[in-house]
Amino acid sequence: MKTKGATAEVFLTAFRTLTRKEQDIFLSAILKDKRLREDFIDIAIAESRARDKSRPFRGFLKEHGING
Repeated sequence: MKTKGATAEVFLTAFRTLTRKEQDIFLSAILKDKRLREDFIDIAIAESRARDKSRPFRGFLKEHGING
């Protein structure tokens, strides 16, 4: 595992050892940061749509009345 991956694993392990209250405090602090909050939202959306059927981009444009 690369150093960055190892650091992330250590961080995640440490997070999991926190009490639920400490985890909530930590996550609340992260979500106060607009950029990080938006990143988490983007990741959640991508994960929720990962198994969606794809469609042609031109079809999307046509469906939304955009000339492409």
